[in-house]
Amino acid sequence: MKIKVNAPAKVNLAVDVMGRRPDGYHTVSLVLQAISLYDTVTITKNDSEEITISCNDKNVPCDERNIAYKSAERFFHTTGIKNTGVSIHIEKVIPSQAGLGGGSSDGAAVVMGLNVMFNTHLKDKEMEEICSYIGADVPFFISGGTQLATGIGTDMEKLRPMPDCYIVVCKPDINVSTKEAYDAIDAQSVKQFKYSDEVVKGIFMRSLNSVVTSMYNDFDVFLDIKEVNHIKKFMYDHKAKGACMSGSGSAVFGVFKTEKQAENCANALRDNYEKTFVCKPIKIGCSVI
Repeated sequence: MKIKVNAPAKVNLAVDVMGRRPDGYHTVSLVLQAISLYDTVTITKNDSEEITISCNDKNVPCDERNIAYKSAERFFHTTGIKNTGVSIHIEKVIPSQAGLGGGSSDGAAVVMGLNVMFNTHLKDKEMEEICSYIGADVPFFISGGTQLATGIGTDMEKLRPMPDCYIVVCKPDINVSTKEAYDAIDAQSVKQFKYSDEVVKGIFMRSLNSVVTSMYNDFDVFLDIKEVNHIKKFMYDHKAKGACMSGSGSAVFGVFKTEKQAENCANALRDNYEKTFVCKPIKIGCSVI
């Protein structure tokens, strides 16, 4: 038996890091948006009694370190189902170390695919509960769409869909250490204002202009990466209504009103950045194909 699942990327319309807790976790307020850029996760049942991982990207670890492996392990542990053997192949399209949540989405896709494969009939909330043990971003990708994440990033609230638009995603050939990103923020004074509140208001009003003028990312501001700033300026010069780094980077996304504007910008960016994509916001998360 074989199950295929589309695993979408996400961008962060807002990233507010509100402070560090005594246990080391950070309190955040994030607006997450799923987009039409996908990895494909294929799960095949076999008789090996093992979980095996393969991937078209040689830089992705294909062992116990992979989120997909951890997700399968947690699924079998939680449901009590005996693992007779599954092989998981990840066809990567979403750039890694980009702040686009590709690994987290692959993990959620595994939980969703195994739910179908083993007829466990888990509801979204139950799958999200399994995913919450894997990582902060993972539960988001079960239902996707537009969501507000608070607490340490695992308290999710579904929002109205983002207004219709086109999103250009560009991943420069630089990587950002998440620890370095949080260290840069920890060095700042505790913030009072939340940009995420303004983004949520814009989404509620169905105003694309309000959303893009409120987009904000603490990592973007305090890391102040030269190449990221260059790409944002390039997007604005090519008629982006707003541009921001996603997550802890280094991918940059720009929001465009028309497909033609987005395609023109993406084509120009591809002269220097191979990993450039034109996407749309989507209302769902992972989906069995």
